[in-house]
Amino acid sequence: MKFSHQLVISSLAVLVLSACAGDPEQRRQAKDDFAYLDTSLDQEWVTLPDAQPQFYPQYNIPQGDYKGKLGPDVDIRAPQQVLELIPGARVEKQDSDVTIWLISQDELNKVWDMIHRMVNEKDIKLRSDSPTSLETDWVNLSAEDESYPIAGRYKVDRLEMSGRYGFHVALVEWKENNDDIELTPEIKDRYSSAMVNYITTQYDKQVTEEARIRALELINKVPVTMGKDRSGLPVIIARAPYDLVWSRLESVLPQIGFNIEDKNRSQGTIDTTYKAPDDEVWQSLGVQPLTLADKKYTLLVGDLDNRTSINVTDDNGKPIPPEDLQALIPALEVLFDISKQP
Repeated sequence: MKFSHQLVISSLAVLVLSACAGDPEQRRQAKDDFAYLDTSLDQEWVTLPDAQPQFYPQYNIPQGDYKGKLGPDVDIRAPQQVLELIPGARVEKQDSDVTIWLISQDELNKVWDMIHRMVNEKDIKLRSDSPTSLETDWVNLSAEDESYPIAGRYKVDRLEMSGRYGFHVALVEWKENNDDIELTPEIKDRYSSAMVNYITTQYDKQVTEEARIRALELINKVPVTMGKDRSGLPVIIARAPYDLVWSRLESVLPQIGFNIEDKNRSQGTIDTTYKAPDDEVWQSLGVQPLTLADKKYTLLVGDLDNRTSINVTDDNGKPIPPEDLQALIPALEVLFDISKQP
C-alpha cells in the first residue's frame, strides 16, 4: 500500500515537471499570439452633443519617443530579485549594477576571499585582478530558460569608504549565441543580480557549514549507552543531536573496520561491509574487539531530538544480537570523544 502511494506521488511529480518543461521560447514569451501588433486606430472618439467628457489623467499615454521591444521580443520572465542572504547587508541598485553593503570589514574580507575561491573552483579566467577589483573573462550563463547560449563578463569591485564595506557587481559585456550584443538595462539588471545571488548563496553555504562545524566542536564527548526503542528492542543511544552523531559516525566507522558503501542521511541508513581490523586497533582504543562476523551490515540512525538511536542489522535485514550491539558501545564512546583523538 505504501509503495502504491509513493508510485502515485512520483507519477504526479513527473507530470507536473513535464507540464512546467517546454521550449525556452515559451517560458520567455507571452502565451497568446501577437495580432495586436497589427491593430490600428481606424476611428476617432466622438462626443455626443452637449456632453461633457471626463478623462482620468492617470490613463494618459506619456508623450515622447520611447524605444522598446514588442511582441515575441518581450521577455515576460519575472525580474531577477537580489536575495537577502547575508544578515544585516543592504542592497543598492544603480544603473542596473548591484552593490551589497556589509556590516563589517571582516565580513567583506570573507566574501572577497570566497569570490576568489569560487573563481578558481569554477575555472573562471580573469582579465585583471587587484586587491580592490577583478574583471572576469567570458562566463557561461546558459540556463534552461534561455533560447541560445549566453555569456557575460563581470567587474567586481571591493568598496571601503567612510566606515562602509561592500562589493559592487557590474555586467560589462554580453554575448548571445556567440555574437556580441549591446548591453541593455534589462540584461544588466537581470544578470548582475543573478551573479550577486550566486555569490551570496555560496557565502551563505560557507557560513552555515562553519556554524555547523563550530556547533559540533562544542560537544567534545558524546555519552553512549544501551537503551530500547519504542518496540522495546535494544538499541544504542548516543546523547547528542542527530547531525552531530551522523557526522561522527561517517568519520569513525572506517577506523573500526566498517567500510561505508552507501549512506542516506535523510533516511538514516549507512550500508557497510565489515572486516575485522588488526588487534593493534583495539589495543590503541583500549577496548575489546567486536564480536561481529565479516559481512555486510546496515546501521539505522534515528533522530530522537536531543538524542540519537543507533541499531545494526545484518545482510538479511535482521537486528544483530544484543551482545554484539553491546560490544560496539565502548568503541563508539572512545571514538566519539574528540578530546582523545590525535
